[in-house]
Amino acid sequence: MGTLLITIVPSIIIFCYFYFSDKFKEPKQTIAIVFALGILICFPAGVVNSFIIDNFQQDTDFSERLYSSFLTAAWVEELLKFFVLYFIVLRRSEFNEPMDGIVYGVAASLGFATYENYTYVYEWAVQIAKEENASAETFSYFVALGRSYSAVPMHGLNGAVMGYYFGMYAFSGDKKFLILSLILPYLFHGFYNFLPYPTSMIVILILAIFSLKLHRDLKNKQKLKKTEKEKIKI
Repeated sequence: MGTLLITIVPSIIIFCYFYFSDKFKEPKQTIAIVFALGILICFPAGVVNSFIIDNFQQDTDFSERLYSSFLTAAWVEELLKFFVLYFIVLRRSEFNEPMDGIVYGVAASLGFATYENYTYVYEWAVQIAKEENASAETFSYFVALGRSYSAVPMHGLNGAVMGYYFGMYAFSGDKKFLILSLILPYLFHGFYNFLPYPTSMIVILILAIFSLKLHRDLKNKQKLKKTEKEKIKI
């Protein structure tokens, strides 16, 4: 039970932070759809990543690490999350202000992170434990614990960055923001994968500071918008 909680609770906490700080709440049904789509894209991501890894082997450990970090997981996964925003969220009438981009970006990313976390904790960890003749329960617990402050926040905060720039693009039409909504999460994800632990935690720290700054910027704009609406009512 403890392992299961550690597997799913970090995603819930991160999402609640962004959801409840939104002054104009998004429909729960739409959020559930976007979250579910985040889960679904795990399957094509796994297929494409496996195909690339199996068919494009590298000569050295360094080139293999560089290749697998930037050209498989980071690129494939962030591109699929981007597709959810571009082909699904952008067409929804509920998507009517920049902050919505962050809420839906985080929802899609945490849908992906939650299922990915489940596979690492209950499939990959169990398999490794069997090979090492170790306790699967104990190994799964520590994998879940480790990912709770690393991979899960990386996905969630990356979703906020993607959503911020996507929202800015949607309501300005400036394609510079569209490019940034894909490139920045890709770079954060790639460097997180490439750098060894605990150095990779520097990426999480930078990502946290950056994403929360972007989020605060939109929160301030929302406060101003809400104040203006209240003045009009008066």
